[in-house]
Amino acid sequence: MLTKNLFILVLVSGFLVPVYASGATDPWIESYRLEALAQYDSAAKSLEQIIKEQPRNEFAILRRGWLGYLRGAHNEAIRDYQRALDINPLSLDARLGLMLPLIAQQRWREVAAHASQVLEVSPWNYYAHVRLMISEEGEKQWEVLARHADKVHQRYPSDVTVLVYLARANDWMKEHKKARKAYAQVLERVPGHIEATQYLSRY
Repeated sequence: MLTKNLFILVLVSGFLVPVYASGATDPWIESYRLEALAQYDSAAKSLEQIIKEQPRNEFAILRRGWLGYLRGAHNEAIRDYQRALDINPLSLDARLGLMLPLIAQQRWREVAAHASQVLEVSPWNYYAHVRLMISEEGEKQWEVLARHADKVHQRYPSDVTVLVYLARANDWMKEHKKARKAYAQVLERVPGHIEATQYLSRY
């Protein structure tokens, strides 16, 4: 029973979802409420009974993996995402989620492997491409990153993140004219972008 009608908006998978802010007894509602308060450990613990009673509840395990990532428990998050993949090997959610704690641990080759598996199924999945670019930057694969970012930019021409990776790769290769062009495009999309502004003030 909910004792009050106050609610907050929580960002869940890119969508704002209204969640009651107090008086919640439902474990799902409580989990989202606690996440909104940045109490990630408590948010995960609110799901323990659900997972105990439903050990193959794929979404509960995915959510616990996400909360583990948010609180910096990266090994626990990896285990949960891998468990979700064991339950549903076709899950792109689990594979995309798994890349986050792997990125945090700088396990670049594993990130690239999982990104490639997503892209086999969904060739222009934005998140898989961005996370693959992160791994290419981590491995200092500047030529690969530049080609990759340019191709993704053609598919997502309004996106800033891809342009930033394109600019960085060209800068590392001392292709400063190309880097300036990319950073100038960044500023068109996000005026005042700090990294682009600082670069263009130097070159």
